[in-house]
Amino acid sequence: MASPNRPSIKDEKTYDALRKDGMSKEKAARIANAKADDSRSPSKKGGLQPPYEKWTKDELYERAKEIGITGRSDMTKDELIEALRTH
Repeated sequence: MASPNRPSIKDEKTYDALRKDGMSKEKAARIANAKADDSRSPSKKGGLQPPYEKWTKDELYERAKEIGITGRSDMTKDELIEALRTH
């Protein structure tokens, strides 16, 4: 049974495994729910943007701002990349 502080999860086993691997609650929920839906394939999504290493620091900063990463103004380009990847 889902707790009130937890998003609706369609594939609990996948969600729990992703959380144990250190993934954020939001990202783990998105992936678990996508895997539970046969009409979606999370492994085939994305790939349209270049890798973060090719983004400018300003572009990385704006993306970090969009998703609410705190402390972004003091981060280097490498730190922004790491923060975005682990969000």
